[in-house]
Amino acid sequence: MKCKPTSCPPGSADRARAGFTLAEVLAALLFLAIVIPVAVQGLQVASRAGQVAVRKAAAIRVADRLLNEAVVIAQWRQGVQNGVCEEGPYQYRWSLQLEPWDQGILHLLTIKVLFPIQDRDYEVDLSTLVDTAVQ
Repeated sequence: MKCKPTSCPPGSADRARAGFTLAEVLAALLFLAIVIPVAVQGLQVASRAGQVAVRKAAAIRVADRLLNEAVVIAQWRQGVQNGVCEEGPYQYRWSLQLEPWDQGILHLLTIKVLFPIQDRDYEVDLSTLVDTAVQ
């Protein structure tokens, strides 16, 4: 069997056609145009969730401290109060409310702590019962 020599080595025609077509490139760009915004949105949601968890823990510490202070020095007898408390680089707005409770002479003392994260306000409420008959 004799082989006839050719001017092109075998498979060179396949290598010339090995590039991407315009339709394939456009399809890949369209896919990236859809995937990248979704991935960025996912990162923003994850970032916000992490910030909310950290700031909520700090807000709970602030609420606990202020509520204990209000009970110990009977600050809650002065009616509705509010203010701003700083912890670290952040500010937390708070308000203290006393409401009647449906059983006996006890009242419900609630502190609400508000904190903003990425243009949204979040709130933590902490409550305890106080005896209004005790002086």
